[in-house]
Amino acid sequence: MRTLGYYDGYLGFLCEPGSRPGAHSRVIDVGAGTAAFSEAWVAVNGAPSELALMEPSQAMLNRGAEALRARGVEPRLLPAILGEVRYTPSHEVLAAHVIEHCPDPLLALQHLFGLTRGGGRLRLVVSKPHWCNAIIWLQWRHRTFGKAEIQSLVKEAGFDIESDYAFPSGPPSRTSYGLVARRPD
Repeated sequence: MRTLGYYDGYLGFLCEPGSRPGAHSRVIDVGAGTAAFSEAWVAVNGAPSELALMEPSQAMLNRGAEALRARGVEPRLLPAILGEVRYTPSHEVLAAHVIEHCPDPLLALQHLFGLTRGGGRLRLVVSKPHWCNAIIWLQWRHRTFGKAEIQSLVKEAGFDIESDYAFPSGPPSRTSYGLVARRPD
């Protein structure tokens, strides 16, 4: 992820102006993979009071945990896919390139809504239409979302959209779209 620029892209996304989490934030990274998104979150915001990684692959969870421990954070590991486990709603829900792989993206967003406490934020990154994603599709068979489509789904799931983000460079600029959405109090 680092060599392709996604970690740097996540840093840029998380540094955008807007509301910042408090010192005692609870954070969950859904579909965490190697935890590049959570690692960037910690680099920008500091260690949260609790950080959980949800990921079905134990090998990926172990790599993500190792990366976060190098930053002084001991994550809670949840070996599961979205919708399989109940978890205390968090102040910050991170989800990068997750719902593209879910059979029902609206249901996936509703699960993310359930993981977000009132007033909390979803920091979502999805794949957008671009020929580069055709190459990725050959490996992962994921879907892409146009800006209007994903914004409509996020609103339908119950969130209020606060901002969106166009990744400025590298592969993320061609493959990814970010948005910040808030769960109403």
